[in-house]
Amino acid sequence: MNTYRIFEEFRASLGEPAAKALAETLGSMFEEMKDTVTKAEFRALTETIDSRASRMETAIANLAEAQARTEARIGELAEAQARTEARVEQIAKGQVQLWEAQGRLEERMGELAGRMGELAEAQARTEARVEQLAKGQVQLWEAQGRLEERMGELAGRMGELAEAQARTEARVEQLAKGQVQLWEAQGRLEERMDQLTERMDGLTVRMGELADAVKDTNNALKTTNSVLERLTIRTDAVVGRTFELQFRDRLTAYLGRFMRRGKLLANDTLLDTIEGVATDDEIDDFLRADAVASGLIDGVPSHVVIEVSSVGDFHDIERAQRRAAILGRAGLATVALVACEAISPESLAFARMKDVRIWCNGSLLESAA
Repeated sequence: MNTYRIFEEFRASLGEPAAKALAETLGSMFEEMKDTVTKAEFRALTETIDSRASRMETAIANLAEAQARTEARIGELAEAQARTEARVEQIAKGQVQLWEAQGRLEERMGELAGRMGELAEAQARTEARVEQLAKGQVQLWEAQGRLEERMGELAGRMGELAEAQARTEARVEQLAKGQVQLWEAQGRLEERMDQLTERMDGLTVRMGELADAVKDTNNALKTTNSVLERLTIRTDAVVGRTFELQFRDRLTAYLGRFMRRGKLLANDTLLDTIEGVATDDEIDDFLRADAVASGLIDGVPSHVVIEVSSVGDFHDIERAQRRAAILGRAGLATVALVACEAISPESLAFARMKDVRIWCNGSLLESAA
């Protein structure tokens, strides 16, 4: 049996799925019929085929009805599709119009944005101007207040001037009366002046003689003062040198509580240490330090650079600080110190600012630390 021919005959009327199912069913039936050998079996097979054919006809009728309904639905869908396409076309046209309107709107928005920028700048300028005017208004009110205050002062001053004018007029009247009295006294004074003139002539001669004597005395005093000045300078130098030697000799005693295990050093022993961090002028300046000592300060190995002077002043403090800084640059813990017998409060305050210690008249001044 040719099942393909059956499929082709029913495909047009039943549709491909139903025709395929029918061809397969008939093919299987005929295959079963080949194996039958009795009439009873043939009759049973015939009944089976009739039953199946009846069911198949019913299925074919149902499929035909379903096909009709499907075709009707497809027609409805086609009409709906046509209506949808028409609506889409309208929407597309509306979309184009919307895009065109959107473009015009964006262009307008750009113009408005530019205009808004200009308005914002104008607003900023206006606000700045208003702020200036407000400040000017405040200044005017303040000036007005000061002016009113000044006017009040002037009004009070005018009253005082009026009172003073009255007193002045009364005083002028008194002076007028006194003027008359002065003219009378002037006459008496002129007579007295004549008498004094005669005596002054005699005194002038005497003063000339005294002037010569005073001149000789002044020359002698100048000579004496020059000698005293030179003597004072030499005395101060001797006293300063003596104090320096005394401090160097007793350095460990004077600084024993401040610096433990103190030892006086020769300045040139530190040359190797400072040559790499100081200029030639700074090295020469350091070598002129009055004294350099080493020891333990608060348990830390340290050096003390000392300037010695009878009266500690700004120059001594600056020298001690400058020379100690050279050792500091070389990595040594260093303290600058000025030793003196007297120091002014101003110099003491300057030492505190420069972080220079002061040893004065036997003790270390903690206020300079």
